[in-house]
Amino acid sequence: MERNLKIIAGKSFYTLIVCVFLLVLWQVSIWVFNPPQYLFSAPSAVADAFMQNPNYLFSNMFITLKEMVLGFLVGSFVGILIALLLSQFELLDRYLMPLVVVTQTLPVFAIAPLLVIWFGFGIGSKIVMAALIIFFPVASAFYDGLKSTSSTWLDLARSWKMSKLQTLLHFRIPAALPSLMTGLKVAATIAPIGAIVGEWAGAAGGLGFVMLQANARTQTATVFASLVLLGLSAWALRWIVVQLADHFVWWSATKVS
Repeated sequence: MERNLKIIAGKSFYTLIVCVFLLVLWQVSIWVFNPPQYLFSAPSAVADAFMQNPNYLFSNMFITLKEMVLGFLVGSFVGILIALLLSQFELLDRYLMPLVVVTQTLPVFAIAPLLVIWFGFGIGSKIVMAALIIFFPVASAFYDGLKSTSSTWLDLARSWKMSKLQTLLHFRIPAALPSLMTGLKVAATIAPIGAIVGEWAGAAGGLGFVMLQANARTQTATVFASLVLLGLSAWALRWIVVQLADHFVWWSATKVS
């Protein structure tokens, strides 16, 4: 436990150093090139935007974070279910997998207005949009893990005369958990995309809504402030997923952390 805390502290320290360096470089670039404020804002201006409207920004951040988390949960559940079905039923694998792939070729900006029409301007359309983006990396990673179970394990299951369900529960799923956790980490990273695109298509709140309003008023500092909060939200969601992965897939923690 103490060793893990030291590792986390070390990583956090170096991350902090890099962030400070980038902020200094950003501020110095503003001083040197002096771009128009509406075109590119300095870190100090972004900080001022935080200080002027903290309640407004954070309340909208929690709206987007809620959409991200719910979309992540729904998309992960759908992805896991699809992977299980495709890996166990050859007929579904043959005819359903191409449809699953096609869903990822459709531009999200083209789908978003339809989802708003179908599910309304509320949180439902944003959750569906996030889930549509999230489910594929989860399904793909878990499917590959389920299909890549060691032949030695499968021979052992056959020697014990296990049923297909027993083999799935006792061998295939445990062997595929590291792959599933990898997919979940990717899903957590891209979760903001669906929520933000959904908010851009139509919303009355959220960081995407804030960005649109600020952009229309050329309030570039507020746009940057929203991006910072969005990045922090995505980082927090991914960090939680990584910690859960290390806890539940402890035998392969180095592979999924």
